[in-house]
Amino acid sequence: MDNINLKRLAKELNLSASTISRALRGSHEISQQTKDRVKALAEKLGFQPNPYASSLRQSKSKTIAVILPEIENNFFSQVMSGVEDVAQVKEYHVLIYLTHEDYTREKSILQVLRNGRVDGVMISVSNTTHSFEHLQEIHDSGLPLVFFDRTVSSIGVPSVSTDDSAAAFKATELLLDNGCRNIAFLSMSDSLSISSRRKDGYLKALEARGLSGEAQALECGNNNTVNRELIRRLLEGKKRPDAIFAAMEKLAINTYEVCKELKLAIPEQLKVISFSNQAASALFNPPLSAIVQPAYDIGREAAAILFKIIDKKTLAPREQKAIFPSQIVERQSSLFAKPVKKARNKK
Repeated sequence: MDNINLKRLAKELNLSASTISRALRGSHEISQQTKDRVKALAEKLGFQPNPYASSLRQSKSKTIAVILPEIENNFFSQVMSGVEDVAQVKEYHVLIYLTHEDYTREKSILQVLRNGRVDGVMISVSNTTHSFEHLQEIHDSGLPLVFFDRTVSSIGVPSVSTDDSAAAFKATELLLDNGCRNIAFLSMSDSLSISSRRKDGYLKALEARGLSGEAQALECGNNNTVNRELIRRLLEGKKRPDAIFAAMEKLAINTYEVCKELKLAIPEQLKVISFSNQAASALFNPPLSAIVQPAYDIGREAAAILFKIIDKKTLAPREQKAIFPSQIVERQSSLFAKPVKKARNKK
């Protein structure tokens, strides 16, 4: 559609451009009264939808795109298993795009997908994405869009995630019950939805125990070397934490590496718990306590919702914002343990 005329329609009717776009396409999400108002003004102004764009939408490619921030995280490979199972039943192909946690790359990928290459998009945003105009543009264009795991609440599209705040609250409580009083929270970008939700649960758990003043939150990044240095400074500082809660499994791995370098015993001198879907977390030394997300179910649900939008079916209220519960698997890294006794110097 002609963006200039589309914006004029939106301004004249005091509606959003996305509402105008959906009304002109006859979307079930828009009331008949609004559709009639939009079509009447469109006819009055001589507005004509772009026939090329319309033909692209009407001719299905039988392909969907899934945009991932990374593939090292086992969570995303499990998500893809769920997506593939649904797509296979629908006889659709799945294109996988990697942003490598790069906002510019994410924006570029979405720009390419707007040309009609796919019938719908699933995305988990990168941790360097601080501006969401490119995502809003995709939504406004009419291309079906679903967020999963890393979501954007300001854009009115369906999302599928886990109970990050509640899970983080329970994980922090577990550490407190095991004797910890100085728990440090490690996260990626604070603008990332999952980091924000998990940090919220951590802070609420401390507040519930009257320990708000003991909160220590450390924002890490994509570079493992830099992350290890930040964690090393934290553990060598005057107020060394007695536990670390990692919002992502890569930060738990960084913590283990630093503890080995500093000869800090887990869990005797430092307890550790992390969000992690790695089966190998049970093989860590010591085995890592983990908050495990139902990644396969998230992928399956997000794909099912996307196909309902593609097929112009009405979504149930729960499908607008689907939230799955996570499970805490406690292993040795967070268990109560007697402190390591320092050897006495012999005279």
